[in-house]
Amino acid sequence: MRLAEHRGKSTRIVALAFIATAIVASIAGCSSETDSSAQSATTTPSNVTLTAAQRQNVHLYTVALSKFRKTIETTGAVDFDNDQATSVLAPISGPVARILVSPGQKVRKGDALAIVDSPDFATAVTGYSKALVAAKNARKISDVDKDLIQHQGVGQREEEQAQTDAASAEADRDAALQAVVALNVDSQTIKDIQAGRAAHAQGVIRAPIAGTVAEKLITPGQLLQAGTTPCFTIADLSRVWVMAQVSGSDLASIHVGDPVDVLAGVDAKGLTGTVDNISAVVDPDTHAVIARVVVANPGDALKKQMYVRALIHSRDENNGMLIPVSAVLRDDENLPFVYSLQGDGSFARQHVTLGDRVGEQYAIPEGVKAGDRIVVDGALFMQFMQTQ
Repeated sequence: MRLAEHRGKSTRIVALAFIATAIVASIAGCSSETDSSAQSATTTPSNVTLTAAQRQNVHLYTVALSKFRKTIETTGAVDFDNDQATSVLAPISGPVARILVSPGQKVRKGDALAIVDSPDFATAVTGYSKALVAAKNARKISDVDKDLIQHQGVGQREEEQAQTDAASAEADRDAALQAVVALNVDSQTIKDIQAGRAAHAQGVIRAPIAGTVAEKLITPGQLLQAGTTPCFTIADLSRVWVMAQVSGSDLASIHVGDPVDVLAGVDAKGLTGTVDNISAVVDPDTHAVIARVVVANPGDALKKQMYVRALIHSRDENNGMLIPVSAVLRDDENLPFVYSLQGDGSFARQHVTLGDRVGEQYAIPEGVKAGDRIVVDGALFMQFMQTQ
């Protein structure tokens, strides 16, 4: 009897344990389904439905296949137009005595830029003075001998030698003059030497072209080496270059002659330019190709090494779907989407892939099709409604 009672109790315990397990599993299943439904509701926002009054404040845009030209937005650095700029090298050796100009100052061709205490200059001036006297004397002797030979005062050989000496002295004089001119000696000093007046033997560095002193590279007391020491950079800043960086993916869309808008700051007025050269090599640091843009620079607004934005307008024509920039919003994961009108009158999120920006529109490679009606004004209100 006791054995039967013990077996009965054991059977009831097993049955109760099985029932308890089933109840826990059922509760867990219900909880999992509830959590899954809640998560699905959180990650997939429901469509937005507007009242008639709200709908009046929403403007729609019908997507259609359009023709457009790409605008490649990039950055670049300003440089001198090297066709209108030159580096002024020291024509003479010696220490700098005085600098006569400052960066930003406009100069004319031949204007003095700096004074140099140069033995080269003094040697050239002295050499020209001596060559002038020697040529003058040799010619006088030649003329005298020419007159004497007519009266048999000298022989033919002596007269010919005098002519040779005079011609040689005059050649030396002309060579000495070229040496003085090569040192940028001003015309008044040359006239003084030719007239036999005392000339100021102080070297001068002069501007080889007209323009603006863009760089001053020397200081008083600095020792210059003729032909090697850069002293100044003079440039015509009415036109500059912008060296724009173009990625490999955009390179095929850019050609010489494409118009460019150059923006130097947030509030700066845009300047216009033109692509006039595309580099044949890739920059090893940026892995970009340099497109050189020639830009008119009124008022010298652009300075060398200034960073600017460049909007290169490709002249190649493309076909695609364009939508206004105002239609594009971002979700919690920063993915772009638009609100698209559905058949039941509600508005659903429709994720899109953004292509090139064309003015105030985006080209959309994926996400919309011709005939879709999307919200361009009021989309932010819809997004706010979905988050409440």
